[in-house]
Amino acid sequence: EVQLVESGGGVVQAGGSLRLSCVASGFTFDDYTIAWFRQAPGKEREEVSAISSDDDRTYYALSVKGRFTISRDHAQNTVYLEMNSLKPEDTAVYYCAACLRNSGSVYYAGNYNYWGQGTQVTVSS
Repeated sequence: EVQLVESGGGVVQAGGSLRLSCVASGFTFDDYTIAWFRQAPGKEREEVSAISSDDDRTYYALSVKGRFTISRDHAQNTVYLEMNSLKPEDTAVYYCAACLRNSGSVYYAGNYNYWGQGTQVTVSS
């Protein structure tokens, strides 16, 4: 059974930090780009960050660049999103997703094969 399980969300004050984890199982982790998306109430889903399947290249949305860091532990089939200097506008449900290598643009949510259930991040002002 394919699973992506997110954890690490919570409530934090503006300026604080959180680390999200995404544990993958049921598929060949190293063959997939892993990304974090988020969706706030009333807003469209947006891609926050991604890390490639083979050489761990990273991508960040401009809104989080310099504040968020994505990394992956191949031995533990886990991807992390370290979030610092959090702002109220970072409040959203954060989802991790997996995109098979060579399946098209990793910037397009429709190319992602598997999705987690999400974890809530709330940043208070």
